[in-house]
Amino acid sequence: MMLVAGVDVGGTRIKSMLSDLDGSVVLSHTASTPPRPGDSIVEVIAETVATLVQRARADGITAPLAAVGAVVPGLVDEVNGMAAWSANLGWRDLPLRDRLQERFDVPVAIGHDVRAGLLAEFRLGAAQGSPDALFVPLGTGIASALLAGGQVVAGSEWTGEIGHVVVEPDGPPCGCGRLGCLEAVASAAALGRAWNALGRDGDAETLSRAVEDGDHEAIRLWEGAIDALVRVMAPVCAAAGTRLVLVGGGLALAGATLLDPLRDRLVRALGHDRITVTQAALGDRAGALGATLLAMEAIA
Repeated sequence: MMLVAGVDVGGTRIKSMLSDLDGSVVLSHTASTPPRPGDSIVEVIAETVATLVQRARADGITAPLAAVGAVVPGLVDEVNGMAAWSANLGWRDLPLRDRLQERFDVPVAIGHDVRAGLLAEFRLGAAQGSPDALFVPLGTGIASALLAGGQVVAGSEWTGEIGHVVVEPDGPPCGCGRLGCLEAVASAAALGRAWNALGRDGDAETLSRAVEDGDHEAIRLWEGAIDALVRVMAPVCAAAGTRLVLVGGGLALAGATLLDPLRDRLVRALGHDRITVTQAALGDRAGALGATLLAMEAIA
């Protein structure tokens, strides 16, 4: 047996796992992401993999490590192995693959966290059998990944960065430095901030429960966020002929409170009802699972 490591660097947490070459996860780990780590994320990833291997050895798992996959948010140039920019985590033009390759004597693959998550959903989760899908995780930030003809669309490093489309020109400040970006309006983090600004305690989960209870201020915030999402998502679905929208991230835990009105408004915007909106199946494991798949591809 041989093992691959997958590391998913998120805005608040780093999820990592070891799997065998059949895709069976043998060990997983979650830790907090350091605040704005910048280029030191290289050391954080390397230490994360080392911790996984040490834990595996302690558990009596002696199979060798064959490859490492690491996925990160922001702008990612997979072809050249560059983590081009992250507004929230503080790096720019970081040659991530080369820097990691210096620390490992096995092949290293890097990718975008959301595109890797969609790859995992297509191979293992809710997008199985659906060759055309849009994946939108709503968490600390917002990004997207597109599946067309059974292939995850990579394009340029800006591919999928819908979170930085301006939807409210005079809206809340975004981590990118502009005002009113989609992720500053409709991410779980943004909704939590807007809820707190009304003098209410809690976060986006608290807000969603208030929506279910019929709180008028909560409903106003919630519907405003859904409208903003639809303004950005509908043109993507129309251009790509997308039939399946997968919603992930913490906000997806609101279930029908989010998904039903989101689908209704997408149908209204698109002019047809041949679209399914559902919760992603793999939860917060999707990115790390996708990272292991990228690692396997590196040695295929």
